[in-house]
Amino acid sequence: METAEFIRALDREGRSLASAAAEAGPGAKVPTCPDWQVRDLLRHTGAVHRWATSYVTEANPSFRPLADPPDLDGDELLAWFREGHRRLVDTLSAASPDVRCFHFLPAPSPLAFWARRQAHETAVHRVDAESALGRTPEETARDLAVDFAADGVDELLRGFHARAKSRVRTEEPRVLRVRATDTDGAVWTVRLSSEPPVTERNAEGDADCEVSGPAAPLYLSLWNRLPLPTVTGDASLATLWRETSAVN
Repeated sequence: METAEFIRALDREGRSLASAAAEAGPGAKVPTCPDWQVRDLLRHTGAVHRWATSYVTEANPSFRPLADPPDLDGDELLAWFREGHRRLVDTLSAASPDVRCFHFLPAPSPLAFWARRQAHETAVHRVDAESALGRTPEETARDLAVDFAADGVDELLRGFHARAKSRVRTEEPRVLRVRATDTDGAVWTVRLSSEPPVTERNAEGDADCEVSGPAAPLYLSLWNRLPLPTVTGDASLATLWRETSAVN
């Protein structure tokens, strides 16, 4: 996917998140994030949007912690979220393709990284917002384009879980395969060991366990918003994923 496509996805997903949050109300429970109410979801995602914007606008080369959100609620909180989302979309749309700033996963450029990362961040949290309305992740999965969902799987496996922070590890080497069944070229071989996972795309060969399904529900399940779809082979590796893959 191109950077412009990610920015369009970010725009669409953020507006849908805000609409769902407004309908649900700030005190509604978020079933996909059991410790949260909608106000927590807005505060978190709004703070992330401003954090991302600051790197691009300031060409900041170094990591800095996420700032605490303001003590707002109700309509004021929703307006704050919408303003920050709009500013992020506008900032990424107007940024020079060669802008240089901090980013934390491999990418063709910092701009490509932030557009992709914020599109997926916002899409997953849009699913959370709609769960507060009683809409299940199975239903919201139907709104996600296949190529976007497959890219989200790729970012998670070859980006987040290639880092030293990943806790998805095994004492003995094992192989987990992840396969999107509704698009070509969307197969990932995840080699597990006591070190961070090493993932290759479209590498076949033997696997101890395979998790497969359409790209959109697969994407949401790997982000722990849905049960894993079809699991064949050693199901303990699927259990390991569920128990250790959360990204903080």
